[in-house]
Formats: sequence, C-alpha cells, structure tokens
Amino acid sequence: MIKRVDARYEAGRRGSAWRKVKRAYATLDVVITRAERGHGKRAGVLSDYTFAVWDGPQLVEIGKAYSGLTDVEIELMTRRLEAITISHSGPYHLVKPELVIEVAFDGLQKSQRHSGGFALRFPRIARVRDDKQPHEADTLATVKALFDTQVDSGHREQPPQLSLFD
Repeated sequence: MIKRVDARYEAGRRGSAWRKVKRAYATLDVVITRAERGHGKRAGVLSDYTFAVWDGPQLVEIGKAYSGLTDVEIELMTRRLEAITISHSGPYHLVKPELVIEVAFDGLQKSQRHSGGFALRFPRIARVRDDKQPHEADTLATVKALFDTQVDSGHREQPPQLSLFD
C-alpha cells in the first residue's frame, strides 16, 4: 500500500489517498488470436483479447486480457484487429495471429479452459510489441518453466493430487 503522507486511516473506507500497488510476477510476449467487443462504454470497440504462445509449430491459448490500454490505444487496436479478422460471429472475432502484446500477470495456474493448459492470474496488457513478429512470441515451455519456478518458490501452491482413497 502507498498513501499520501497527510492521509488519515479511516476503517472500512477506500479513498484516493490510499492505493494498493502490485508488482507483476512476470510478463510474457503473446500473440492475439481472438478479440471480442467490450461492454458498456467499450461496446463499440474490440477490447477483450484472447492470446496464445507457441507450442512447437502451433499456437495454444493461455489467457484473455481486457485492461492496460487507454481508450485511444483500444480504438487503434480495434482498427488493426478488424483489418486482420478472419471471421466473426456477433461480438467475437477470430483474427490472423499477427499482433504481439506483452502481458503482465500475478501468477500462473493450471487450466482446462485454455488449450495451453495454463491460465494467467490477473493478466493486463503492458504494451503492444510492434517491434516483435509473431514467431518471436514466448513458448509454452517458458510458461511451464515460470509455473514450476513459482511453485518451487512458494508463490503459488501446486494443486493437491487426490488419490482414489481421498
């Protein structure tokens, strides 16, 4: 937590004088594979991005992020993503895997939802990586290594393995 020097503590109240600050566990360079129109004020733009890493010659999805970009950046990304849309159904766009973004996150967990077998905890877009080509994005091996490192360091626990008798 950080706070203004002159700010008083007020039990049960949040205010602009106190801020919770988290440092990202790590970042990954990932490829956007799908985009979705947002909700509310973002209903007219593509603001929710599903992303993937390389597993050999194929991309496997490991998460979805919808925070970290400004409204202006989201407008620009919408134009870029609409230009590379392969198909769309309602708010969902399947896009050519051409755009690389850097995603910060607080940890990894195993997941059956994503084809890569992992999900990022609290992912947020750190920046658009126009300096990288899709083939330069991170790999599933990197994700697995980060997961093993976090388990070994106690950052996150390994899910318990249940036996037949548990």
